[in-house]
Amino acid sequence: MKSMSQTDYRRQPAMLERSQGRIVGIGRIDESAVLDAYRRWAPVYDYTFGVVAKQGRRHAVSVINESSGRVLEVGVGTGLSLPDYKKNLEVVGIDLSPEMLEKARERVAEESLDHVTGLHEMDASDLKFPDGSFDTVVAMYVMTVVPEPEAVMRELSRVTKPGGQVLLVNHFSQTEGVRGWVERRMAPFADKIGWRSVFDLSRVQVCDDLELTDRKALRPLGLFTMLRFVKNDGSAKPAVAAE
Repeated sequence: MKSMSQTDYRRQPAMLERSQGRIVGIGRIDESAVLDAYRRWAPVYDYTFGVVAKQGRRHAVSVINESSGRVLEVGVGTGLSLPDYKKNLEVVGIDLSPEMLEKARERVAEESLDHVTGLHEMDASDLKFPDGSFDTVVAMYVMTVVPEPEAVMRELSRVTKPGGQVLLVNHFSQTEGVRGWVERRMAPFADKIGWRSVFDLSRVQVCDDLELTDRKALRPLGLFTMLRFVKNDGSAKPAVAAE
């Protein structure tokens, strides 16, 4: 049987991910694609996407710095955000990519980041922490990358203490305009570029015990959005703040 050429592959229809009859994602992502993509990105990540993501990353950390306790950063990558956390926080990071984690560990050692107490190679959809281990869980630029974002959200909720918070910084796609057109054209190559350009907000709103309390469009150009969820602790439900 002949192997599929690169040209033939690109002519195949993109995989559609649906929920309740709606298309909520386009493009296949699996763990090997994620690892391959970040193996390629690791040497240059800080000087490429790390620059693009700088504003969103700093905004999320500034929100976390207003809190206290134990923080889990899911998808810590090369550790770009680690020096920005206040020293009164205890920060633990995980990532699927050993190449990224190696650079994060070097950063922790070189900058004497004593508030970082652990960096672990771990699958975000199968966290090896007990229930309610963290006061804050943050995932920046992660949800469009993972194979099963709904499973990851459930894990983020599980390891968050009641009354704690879950923060996401992520790209959510548009359905109209030039940006929507570009996102749909990029979608079939999700496994090659390592992330989904078409990704619906509903994919992260799957946990009944997480209430969305804040939503903010971030620089540059509002390409990314920060979402803040609070985990129910039996008190009254909070209202969603306006953008």
